[in-house]
Amino acid sequence: MSKREKVLALLSGGLDSTLAVRIMLDRGVEVEAVHFTTPFCNCDKCAVDLVGKEFDIRIHHVFLGQEFLDLLVDPPHGYGSQMNICIDCRILMFRRAKELAGKLGAEYLVTGEVLGQRPFSQRPQAMRVIDREAGIEGKILRPLSAKLLPETELERSGALDRESLYAMSGRRRTPQMNLAEELGIKDYPCPSGGCLLTDPAFARKLRNYLTHEGRPSLDDMYLLRVGRHFRVGETWVIVGRNEGENSILLSAAERSGIPHMSVVGHMGPVTLIMNGNDEAIQKSAAMTVRYSDAPRRTPVEVNYTTEETFTLVSEAISDEELETFRI
Repeated sequence: MSKREKVLALLSGGLDSTLAVRIMLDRGVEVEAVHFTTPFCNCDKCAVDLVGKEFDIRIHHVFLGQEFLDLLVDPPHGYGSQMNICIDCRILMFRRAKELAGKLGAEYLVTGEVLGQRPFSQRPQAMRVIDREAGIEGKILRPLSAKLLPETELERSGALDRESLYAMSGRRRTPQMNLAEELGIKDYPCPSGGCLLTDPAFARKLRNYLTHEGRPSLDDMYLLRVGRHFRVGETWVIVGRNEGENSILLSAAERSGIPHMSVVGHMGPVTLIMNGNDEAIQKSAAMTVRYSDAPRRTPVEVNYTTEETFTLVSEAISDEELETFRI
């Protein structure tokens, strides 16, 4: 090391990014880290904070909200296998990381990316596009795959020995796990899909939402994560699956003035009705009864609350008809 460099590491809390941070620290580089989240993350913030505590580094938490949702409508680089916009997501993250790094006095970025691990965004061509459009060419080091990638400015400066880095590639994680054992890193999270946009069931709901509702809002994206979803004409219906979801849906309804219903005298779901006409309201009531403890083929009362509460009478919808509305 000719001088002590400072880098900003993108830290997910998973094994790869944890290894990248450790590699930098072991080579005498000063590290701060940034953890990005979106409305679709199934991220473990606690795991990120534990890495920060263990390595004694500062963690910055950054939420990508409406700007991410605006990209989702028509991503310049398209979708992956589902509704994931991995390339545009990385570009946005790297742009924000570059801005933060400038404020912190960190000249370089570091990630735990492994060449070929993710087929959409971690191919050489995709990485070049991401780096160019984010304005970080030569300024981002991927230490786990560095020997397979073009030399960075950090290496050319002599501040970091390229031979001390790694040449990992592909989707097998054995090399990372072996390195973790070598470095004494334990209790790291098992790899799993951290983004709902890659989940086929969630992607189907999101496609339906964009088709019928248009520009997404943060509140609506959180509602997409909860309950059973149906479309009756142009009406979006959400039916809670358990007590926890009922509580979330009821809170959202009361906070935002969303019409909602529940069965009188029986355990059952909270149901939200977005822009419902008379037919949609009747079908929603029948769905609410279907998922309640009310006896089948028996008319029961359903409370329907808008600005006031009205009482409807409905039987449970048949399973066959229910499936015609399911998203």
